[in-house]
This record gives sequence, C-alpha cells and structure tokens, in this order.
Amino acid sequence: MKRRTFTQRIPALALATPILSISSQPSIVKPKKLKKGDTIGLITPGSSISEEGVEKGITNMEQLGLKVKLGKHVDKVNGSTAGTDEQRLEDLHRMFEDENVDAIWCLRGGYGCTRLLPYINYDLIKSNPKVFIGYSDITALLQAFFQKTGLITFHAPTAASTFTKYVEQEIKKVLFKGKATWKIKSAKANLKKAEEEEAFQLEVLQSGKVSGQLAGGNLSLLSAMAGTDFALDATDKLLFLEDVGEKPYRVDRMLTQLRQSANLDQAKGIVSGIWSDCEASPNARSLTLMETLQDRLLDLNIPILHGVSFGHIENQCVLPVGVEAELDTEKQILTLLESAVS
Repeated sequence: MKRRTFTQRIPALALATPILSISSQPSIVKPKKLKKGDTIGLITPGSSISEEGVEKGITNMEQLGLKVKLGKHVDKVNGSTAGTDEQRLEDLHRMFEDENVDAIWCLRGGYGCTRLLPYINYDLIKSNPKVFIGYSDITALLQAFFQKTGLITFHAPTAASTFTKYVEQEIKKVLFKGKATWKIKSAKANLKKAEEEEAFQLEVLQSGKVSGQLAGGNLSLLSAMAGTDFALDATDKLLFLEDVGEKPYRVDRMLTQLRQSANLDQAKGIVSGIWSDCEASPNARSLTLMETLQDRLLDLNIPILHGVSFGHIENQCVLPVGVEAELDTEKQILTLLESAVS
C-alpha cells in the first residue's frame, strides 16, 4: 500500500457550513445484526494507520467470516490525522451510502473525530442505519450518532485491535447473535492480571444495583465535547468511562468539567473501565487514580464499579451506546437488558 502525505489546507468552502442537527430526541434505531458473509467498511476517521495495521484489520474481519471494503482514503496521512477532514468525511459518508456495505468498523482511534462532528450528514446516517464500531477517539462519533439519529452504536475494539477469545465472544454474542440479555463479566485474563497490576483490579466504589441507558466512552473525548452541540447529558444514564495515559490531576480536571457541564449528579450509575497508564509519576505530589475517582465521584451517591473489561486493553467487552443495561456491584456484573441489533 503506497502511503501519501497531505499537507495542503482544506478548501475554504468545503467545510464552511456545518450540517444542522436534527431532532434532539430521536427515536432509537437498532441496526441489523451481523452475519457471516457481510461486507464491513473499514475507515480511519481519526489518526492514520500503518499498512500493517490495515492488514491486521482485514485479517480480523476475515476470521469473523466477514468481507472487507476499504475506505478510499484509509492510507492517507495529514499530520496527526488520516488525511484531511474532507477525505475522512468522504469515507464516512460513502460507507453509509453504499448499499453493499453492511456495517462500518473503524480501524483505529487516535485524534480527529471531533473535527468532523459539525459537518456530518446525520440525515444520511439515520436513513441508512448500520452497525458502527470503535472506541477511544471514536467516542465522539458513537455519541454524536446516537444523539442526533437515535442509532445504537458500539464501543468495542477497533478493527486493527488484537482479537482475543474474549473479544470474539463478546462480538459474536452482542453483534451476531443479538442476545436479548447478555451478562458482561470481566475476562479471566484481566482477573489474573489483577493479582499483579492494580489497574486491572475490580473494585466497588459505591455499592448498589441500578439500570439505565448506556452512554459514555473515553473521558478525554467526553470532556472535549462539553459546551458543544454534541455534549454529553448524563441524566438517567448508566455512564461508562475510561482513559489512557492521563495523570490523576488531568482525570480530576476532566471529571470536574463533566460535573459542571453534563449533569453527572443525575446519572443512574457509573461503570469505570481499566485506565491504562493513568497513575502519577513516582514521588509526584498527587493523589492516586483511585483516590481521584473517589474524590470526584463518591459524593454523587450512585452505584460505581471500577475495573470492568473495557479501555485501552486487549480483552474488551462490547458496550452498545443507547441500550438499557443493569449494573450490579455486588455480583460485579453489567447486564445488557435488550438486544442492541435487530
């Protein structure tokens, strides 16, 4: 695959007028479940990816019995993003338009998705609902699609992630079989790691049993969207959060921002993932990550379970944005209460 670097500016008129948002409370739309033989559109709406990463994504899809159609611009590079905003937006729109594409899977996250939000054709997406998958920077698209169109989206490993047995199980149960109820338990590999790595330890911050509509994703992205037309509203939501490489003081700052902008005090409960590389440097004057989460979240007086199998890790579960789920801290289980696909 020949890689090219694009450094020119985006034409002034190309993205001059954002697409106006549609209904603020659209009805929920469940995409069709996946089946063997389906064609998956692979795109890079955030950062660029190596040729090896693309090949890994293709291999992962084929191992699931799926066919692949690559976005026209997946090999482009423009600084920190996979091509210009125009190119990434073109791939996104084309995949939703293409009747031969059954689902869309992002190859990686990185950076760049928030740049696209005002210019996405949400009417196009609502008219062509499809399974849409990714995490990390893709959080911006997952939340925006659901908020603006009602489409259930999927916080799950990107196409070029490592697909462990746990990952394949979660994908098949939620996206292929469409289980009406599915109990998400921590991967055995994560529980084993918890014996040596504190980040993988399951811990109840606040006990309780509660249900609500799943919303959330990467904390950095959710805080970055505060004050925009795509901001999170945590009211009555079962909120799931994770991040990577953020020191405790920055986690504090972002949680504080959500407290002041997203009605965090009105959330039903919080499911906290595995926060990779989020501890303070040795000898730093800092709270630990756990102390920070306790300081910013405990006074909300809602059930909180920390260390669930999602985040920037290998063994990730699938979390459908917009479905009803139940958190039981005593059993340390998150249960999807309905099928996320039709």
